[in-house]
Formats: sequence, structure tokens, C-alpha cells
Amino acid sequence: MAAYLIASYDVTDPDGFGNYPQAAMQTLSAHGAEVLVAGTDGESLEGQPRKHTVVVKFQSKDAARTWYESEEYVKVKPLRTENSEGTLVLADELQIPG
Repeated sequence: MAAYLIASYDVTDPDGFGNYPQAAMQTLSAHGAEVLVAGTDGESLEGQPRKHTVVVKFQSKDAARTWYESEEYVKVKPLRTENSEGTLVLADELQIPG
């Protein structure tokens, strides 16, 4: 079952964060991930969103965790965690009982 990684964040240090998007993208391809959304200033219908929203599709939660814990991403992750504030959520694909 597919899984989705949803990031919602504000950049607190643009200089420190600057290399993160490209570096993170390079780690995703090796794990079969597909970036579905990567935008700024999304339209809020409810609540107060963060400026940046990213949605990445993985084959499964296990595949997403493997990427997140991979040596390649562990090296890149501090560019995000030390220079932004927000949330990172891993969710299963919707399965409607039939």
C-alpha cells in the first residue's frame, strides 16, 4: 500500500536551508519516491498553514522509513531540521473497504 510523506514548514534560516531541496531530491530517486506537491503559499481553507507544503509518494511506509533512515538522507536532514520549523507526517494511502 502506498504511503505519503507530508511536510509543512516555514524556513527560519534561508541561507542554511538553501541547499536542502536539491540535496533531498537526489536522495529520493534512489528510493522510488515521487514528489507530488512542492509549493509555497498554498491557499488556506482552514487554519494557519506553514509557507511550504511538500507531499511525497512512496511505495509503502517501510519504503519511506528506509529513505528517512538512509545514510544519504541522514546527512542532508540537518539542513532542514536546523533551518526550518514545521511538521513531517507519514500516512497510508486511503483504502476504502469494499
